[in-house]
Amino acid sequence: MLELAVLGFLYDLPLHGYELRKRISALTGHIKPVAESTLYPAIKRLEKGGLLARETQPGSGAAPRHVLTLTPAGRAELRRRLAEPAEGEISDENRWFTLLAFLRHLEDPRAQAAVLQRRLDFLSRPTSFFYEGDRPLRAEEVEDPFRNGILTIARATSRAELAWLRRTLASLHAAAGD
Repeated sequence: MLELAVLGFLYDLPLHGYELRKRISALTGHIKPVAESTLYPAIKRLEKGGLLARETQPGSGAAPRHVLTLTPAGRAELRRRLAEPAEGEISDENRWFTLLAFLRHLEDPRAQAAVLQRRLDFLSRPTSFFYEGDRPLRAEEVEDPFRNGILTIARATSRAELAWLRRTLASLHAAAGD
């Protein structure tokens, strides 16, 4: 998820590490703040893999800044990761939002639609946070008001996302001439 966010933000414009960290934290920080000890090793891995380049520029103070840019290989890698997301990037809401934040960089409407269809298929399967045996429980079947709240909120969120997915898929199919 972190590498996808790095590639996604750098696809838009070159950034120095501090600005990149702020943007990633704004996207994912409410879930898991991005620590320098996590971000900078990821940047080094991507740089070593030829996916980003670093340029030293004078800073606003005395210290120079390292500005990161995406290489052509980095742009291709981002598009590949967007077109072929791992199952966890489809099923985990936080990872899904990171993927969704950059899906516009996958320029083919059919490819975008394929990713959204995978999410729609995932959300269309019966599931719950709570089960009776193998049967998923609905909010109406749970007496505990807090568990009922979880299920009620999750249902409303899922319904909103399903409606958005269906509208967006229809729009993408129309744009692709399907």
